[in-house]
Amino acid sequence: MAQGEKRARAVAAHESFLRHAHFRWLKIAIVASLVILAGFAASLALADFHLRHTGSSWFGYISGTIGAGLIVWLACLGIRKRAMTNDAWSLKAWVSAHVYLGLSLIVIATLHSGLQFGWNIHTLAYALMMLVILSGVFGIIVYAKIPPILSDNRGETTQKQMLEKIHALDGRLLEVARPLNQEQAALVIRAVRRTRIGGNVWQRLSGRHGNCATANAQRVLHGARLRMSDGPQAVALDQVLSLLEEKSATLAKARRHIRLRSLLEVWLFIHIPTTLALIAALTAHIVSVFFFW
Repeated sequence: MAQGEKRARAVAAHESFLRHAHFRWLKIAIVASLVILAGFAASLALADFHLRHTGSSWFGYISGTIGAGLIVWLACLGIRKRAMTNDAWSLKAWVSAHVYLGLSLIVIATLHSGLQFGWNIHTLAYALMMLVILSGVFGIIVYAKIPPILSDNRGETTQKQMLEKIHALDGRLLEVARPLNQEQAALVIRAVRRTRIGGNVWQRLSGRHGNCATANAQRVLHGARLRMSDGPQAVALDQVLSLLEEKSATLAKARRHIRLRSLLEVWLFIHIPTTLALIAALTAHIVSVFFFW
């Protein structure tokens, strides 16, 4: 009996937050959406099936209260992350509820609006909510897809070890490049001093470094080697090219690592500020409805 419980706990520990408790929160979200849909159908029937603003109706008050409460509760996930528990309201359960109940807001808020949109604070709140949800969906996708790719790219090498290897290769390049002529040595020195791994936001997200000094040195020196006959300088140039090739491969791996890590984080720069803007617009929506409608 004890072994069975341990096995069940081990399975639960490795279970994705999307599949948590056999999709419990997905089922709850579907039921909640169907109930809201039934309420909308009932309110529509009472209005002779004419679409109109439903905010002042019994359905509007109920769906609006549920939607606003959900938005505030969903925004509390950042606070909840600070507490780690393993009970029924574990962080995994909370995230699962966050995802599926957040998606149910599409149904709740859309029906609450009565499909009536315009250039006003009410539609702004709805648009911000949809942007928050879409950015959250993007976050789910990257967290589902990128970690395995990140692990495959990194292998058994940590980011720190990649950087240490690049630094070591730079030291060896400066030593091996001494027999080269002044112009060729300058290319190697530039490749060492102008090594860029992260760069600006675009470079971090795209992984592209068009002005890479290492790639430029590798290209120019490879051309020089093809025009050079065998000799002591050719041997030194072969060693430099071998080290540049190894450095280029390590740089590519490090840049892919930075790119994947950036993709895991960039969606939060949209999701969190937009959530704060949504709460502000939601507050304005509620105040305007109760005091100026």
